[in-house]
Amino acid sequence: MICQVELPGIIDYREGLRLQHERVVARKAGAISDALLLLEHPPVYTLGRNAKRENILFSPERLRQLGAEFFETDRGGDVTYHGPGQLVGYPIFDLTQHRRDLSWYMHSLEEVFIRVAGEFGIQAGRADGARGVWVGNDKLVAMGVHVSRWVTSHGFAFNVNTDLRFFKWIVPCGLHDKGVTSLKKLLGHEVSMDTVIESVIRHFGGVFGMEMKCPEQLPNPSSWQASTIPL
Repeated sequence: MICQVELPGIIDYREGLRLQHERVVARKAGAISDALLLLEHPPVYTLGRNAKRENILFSPERLRQLGAEFFETDRGGDVTYHGPGQLVGYPIFDLTQHRRDLSWYMHSLEEVFIRVAGEFGIQAGRADGARGVWVGNDKLVAMGVHVSRWVTSHGFAFNVNTDLRFFKWIVPCGLHDKGVTSLKKLLGHEVSMDTVIESVIRHFGGVFGMEMKCPEQLPNPSSWQASTIPL
């Protein structure tokens, strides 16, 4: 089974939604194989179908000060943040070609990142009653998906070099008693995004049993600088 990897680089969230919609339509029609979009977004807060407004701690004025966008989406989960230094992934998979089992799919996504974290010497795992990949009480990878006619969209957000200060303006994923972490925080230094992307692609292939078809070269490193906004 083939999975086509796409690396559009840094794109705004609206463009990410458009790309997903196009790929989902094509996948349902059998016009393309499974696809995995790996990218970064400029600062944006998104609400899932199960989001509660009380988990948003900023005002419209503060949102503008942060230079962030705001979107309501059809993915599962509550409120989260995407931004530079965070690897966002949108798997467009036809689960009829894998297993018609959403729990299996989510468990497999988690397994990918447990293995990726292990490559960096980090012991990550799952948390009872909370999707994603965790290091102790802190979430390293957030997950929220949408499935239509067994074709998946949305996906995961992996904190690599993410500016974690942006999370203080929300209750991430609606979990009041848990925190957020990143590879950079855990390791004490920035991590090459290209290295992380290569690891993620390799482990997607291993966990899902797919041949990953990649572009000839990875995109240039992110040009976004660490936020200087008073957070």
